[in-house]
Amino acid sequence: MRALYTAATGMMAQELNVEVISNNIANMRTTGFKRQRAEFQDLMYQNLRRAGSTTSSQGTRLPIGLDIGAGVKVVGTPRIMSQGNLLPTEKELDVAIRGEGFFRVQLPDNRTAYSRAGSFELDADGRLVTPEGFLVDPAITFPQNGTGITINQQGEVSVRVPGQTTQTVVGQIQLARFINKSGLEAIGDNLFLETASSGPPQLGNPGSEGMGTLLQTQLEQANVNAVTEISDLIAAQRAYSMNSKVVTAADEMLQATAQMMR
Repeated sequence: MRALYTAATGMMAQELNVEVISNNIANMRTTGFKRQRAEFQDLMYQNLRRAGSTTSSQGTRLPIGLDIGAGVKVVGTPRIMSQGNLLPTEKELDVAIRGEGFFRVQLPDNRTAYSRAGSFELDADGRLVTPEGFLVDPAITFPQNGTGITINQQGEVSVRVPGQTTQTVVGQIQLARFINKSGLEAIGDNLFLETASSGPPQLGNPGSEGMGTLLQTQLEQANVNAVTEISDLIAAQRAYSMNSKVVTAADEMLQATAQMMR
C-alpha cells in the first residue's frame, strides 16, 4: 500500500526537522551562531488522469486531474544569517560585528575561514587569535609592553606603549562579506568556509563598502529564539505522530484485506 511509504517519508522528514531544531536549541548560548531551518518539497506524483486530457471524440476535457503524491523530502537546511543580540562583556578583546561581514581566520592548513564570533585572545607571541589558537587574518601582533587595547568601529587596533603620549596603531581588522551568506559551509568552531554557492569574499574595512561596524567589549549572541524553536518542535512532533498514525491505519487496512482473502 502506497500510504505506508508516503507516511514513512513524512516521519523521516520530521525526524530530520527535529534534529535541526535540537541543534538550534543546543547552540542558544553559542557566540555568533546562526540558526537553521528545514525546508521541504513534495515528491513526484503518479498521474492516473491528467487534467486537460480529452474524454470524448467531441473534444470534452477533464477539468481536474487524478494524481497521487509519493510523500515529502527535505531539500535543504538553510542558515538564517540575521543579526543576533549584542551582549556587553567588559573584555577588551571581545568584538562584535553590527551589520554585514565576517571576521577572517587563518586555519593551520592555510585555508581562510570566516566567523561572526569575535571572542579573541592573545597567544604567547602577542598575536590576535581565536579561542582555538587560529590567527586572525590579517595578522595583528601586540607589543609585549603594550596596555589599554582599543578597537574602534572601523577596526583600527591601538595600544598604549610606555613613554608615548598617544596610542600606537598595531593593526587593522578586516571583514569579508558574501553575496550568498547562506551558501557558506559550516565546519564547527563557529567557522564557515567559502563555497561555489556563497561566491567569493568581498573584503573591506569595517564601516566601508557595505560592511558593518565593530563594537569592542561586546559579543554577538546566537539568533535563536527559544519560543519559536519550542513551537516548531511541538509542530514537528505533532506531524510525526500524525504520520505514524497513518502507518498504523494502513497496516490495519492491509490486515483486514488479508483476512478477507482467507
